Amino acid sequence: MISQTGEGRGLRLTVAWSRFSALAAVFLLCQITLADAERMLATLQRYGGAPATFRDWRQLIEDSKPLGTQDKLRRVNEFFNRKIQFLFDDFQIWGQTDYWATPLETLAKGKGDCEDFTIAKYFTLLSAGMPNEQLRLIYVKARIGGPASSVTQAHMVLAYYPAPDAEPLLLDNLITEIRPASRRPDLQPIFSFNSMGIWASPSASGVPGSTGVGRLTRWQDLLNRAKAEGFEF
Repeated sequence: MISQTGEGRGLRLTVAWSRFSALAAVFLLCQITLADAERMLATLQRYGGAPATFRDWRQLIEDSKPLGTQDKLRRVNEFFNRKIQFLFDDFQIWGQTDYWATPLETLAKGKGDCEDFTIAKYFTLLSAGMPNEQLRLIYVKARIGGPASSVTQAHMVLAYYPAPDAEPLLLDNLITEIRPASRRPDLQPIFSFNSMGIWASPSASGVPGSTGVGRLTRWQDLLNRAKAEGFEF
């Protein structure tokens, strides 16, 4: 315990001022309320993250807002592919067999599986002004071991649709280059979704299923937690 000496009070004031300065910097950069900044920083720190990580992410969003579509996609894709360590096993990260992390949780850990990468890119692009209807998270079967291989594994990527009937561009944590779907023959789409609904087909011109996102319980839980952290979608 710190004694009630001048030195002890000075130390407490220094710690308090350092925390306030970090929050103030976050507030000025993000243009969010101090209460939101506190909540977001608390999420990061709960999992071992630092305020600087949050500031880097928010700077990415602010820098991306005025960019053209291609540059915005590239900037966000490269940020997470560079900053987050890819791990196949959620149990190594969260102690659970299948956990979908919010972007703040992923940034705080600095680790994630394919779902975590895709979710973080999706919410970041939304925050940078990308229309929700142009983004889909797509579950795929990824062929492993070359074109002739019959070995597949479950994987997730983020798709950007320039128009409802256009070929999507795919953001993937395994391949940093953003490629059109026709240049990813190793991926077989299963279904796609975003906060607006679930599609049995990856086509952006289709109508989402009538059951909505509630059918995908992990996604619905993720949306609830992201909203509680201050995300809008």
